[in-house]
Amino acid sequence: MTVVARRQTAMPSNRPARNILGDPIVQHGDPILVTGSNGFIGSRVVEALLLHGFTRLRCLVRPSSNLTGLERILDRSDRASVEIVEGNLLSPDDCRRATDGARLVYHLAAGRGDKSYPSAYLNSVVATRNLLDAVRANPRLERIVCVSSFTVYSALKLKPGALLNEACEMEDQPHRRGEAYCYAKVRQEELFRDYAHKYNIPYVIARPGVVYGPGNRGIPGRVGISNFGIFLHLGGGNQLPLSYVSNCAEAIVLAGLTAGVDRQIFNIVDDDLPTSRAFLTLYKRHALPFRSIYVPHALSSLLCYLWERYSLWSGGQLPPVFNRRKHAAYWKGHRYSNEKIKTQLGWEPTMSSAEALSHYFESERHLRSSR
Repeated sequence: MTVVARRQTAMPSNRPARNILGDPIVQHGDPILVTGSNGFIGSRVVEALLLHGFTRLRCLVRPSSNLTGLERILDRSDRASVEIVEGNLLSPDDCRRATDGARLVYHLAAGRGDKSYPSAYLNSVVATRNLLDAVRANPRLERIVCVSSFTVYSALKLKPGALLNEACEMEDQPHRRGEAYCYAKVRQEELFRDYAHKYNIPYVIARPGVVYGPGNRGIPGRVGISNFGIFLHLGGGNQLPLSYVSNCAEAIVLAGLTAGVDRQIFNIVDDDLPTSRAFLTLYKRHALPFRSIYVPHALSSLLCYLWERYSLWSGGQLPPVFNRRKHAAYWKGHRYSNEKIKTQLGWEPTMSSAEALSHYFESERHLRSSR
C-alpha cells in the first residue's frame, strides 16, 4: 500500500458541519477509512463526512484509479487531514495496513462493472473477505458499513404494487438472475453475516436503490433497455427506486455514525419517487429527445420467460440475460419506502427529487451537446 498524498484541505467558513441524530459512535478526530473513495458514490461519501466535520479520513484507491473527482471534492472541503493511499483489497497486507487504527470503515469498493461471475466474485467477495479479516484484528473498530444494492432482493413472490422494504427476501439463487453483480452482492452480504456471527464484527448494511446524478450517465435499466437498436420502455407506470447521489451518500454516512443500529439493513431511496413513464418523458424533454416503444408488462414478462426457456434449452448458447427473476426485480412494479432511514437515522434528502432530476437532466444535456 502506497501513500499518494496527505492533504490539508480548506472550505469557506459559511458551510457549517451538519448535525447527527444523537452522538456519533466515533469522535470527529478519529480515523475513518473509505474504500472505493474515488467512485461515483464513494467520493460523495468522503464529501459528506467532511461536511459533518470529521477530520481524519483515509481514502483507499486502486493504483490505476482516476482521482479527478475526488481531488475536486477535496479542493472545496472543510479543513481536515485526508490521506489518499493506493492499495488493492485483493492483498491481505494492503487491507491490514489500510484498516490499521480505523474506528469506522465505509466499504464501497466493488466489482460494479464486472460482467463475468469469476471477476465479480473476486472483486466484491474475495476483496471483502480480506477486508473483514483485517478489521476483525482491529480492536479499535466501532463499525463497518457494507454498501450493497437493491439488486439483492428477490421479487418473485411479491405481487405487483406490493411494498419492497428491508424485510423482503433476498435472491436465494442469485446465479439465475443473469447478473454477475447481483450474484456477487448477495454473496458479499452473506459473508458479512457469517463474519459477524463468528467474530462479533459490528456492521450495518446500506442498500441504495438506483443511484443517479452527474457523472453516472444514461437511463436506468428499470426504465427500459436499448439492446436491440431501439429503446424499449418496460417500466410503464412503475415507481422508480431512485436516490440522488448526494442524498444517498448522506444516508450511508449516517448508517455508519448513528448509535444503536448495528446489524440493521437500510434501504436508500428518495422522497417523491417518479414513475418510469414520468422519468422517460422528462428525460426526452430536458436531456435528449429520442424514439422509444412501450412494451406492456404482460408481453415483456412473456418475452423474458421465452428467453429464459430458450437459454436453458440451448445449454446457455443464448446467455440468460433476460429471465423471470430479472423481470420481477426490474419491471414487476413495486412501491418503496424510506421510513426506516428517516426514523432510525434521522435522514432527510439533501435535495428534493424535482431539483435532483433537474440537475441530472441538465448535466446529461450538457454532456451530449459538448460531444
